[in-house]
Amino acid sequence: MTPFFVLIKCQLGRAYEVAAKLAEAEIASEIYSTAGDYDLLTKFYVETGADIGHFVNEKVHPIPGIVDTKTIITFKAF
Repeated sequence: MTPFFVLIKCQLGRAYEVAAKLAEAEIASEIYSTAGDYDLLTKFYVETGADIGHFVNEKVHPIPGIVDTKTIITFKAF
C-alpha cells in the first residue's frame, strides 16, 4: 500500500461537514483539522502502483464543500 496526504481547503463553515463526509465514505485512514491555509489534513492509502491523481479526482474532489486540495506524495516513513 502507498500512503499519501491531502490538504483540503473547505468552504467557510463547512470543514466539519467535509470531515464527516470523508469519514462516512471510509476512504481516509486519518482525518485531522488544521489551522492555516488548509482546514483538513487527510491520510489515504492506495494499492501500490495505483494512480493517486485518479483516486483524488474520483473520490475526494466530488465531496461537497471542498474548495481546493494539495496532494503530498510520500516516499518513506522513518
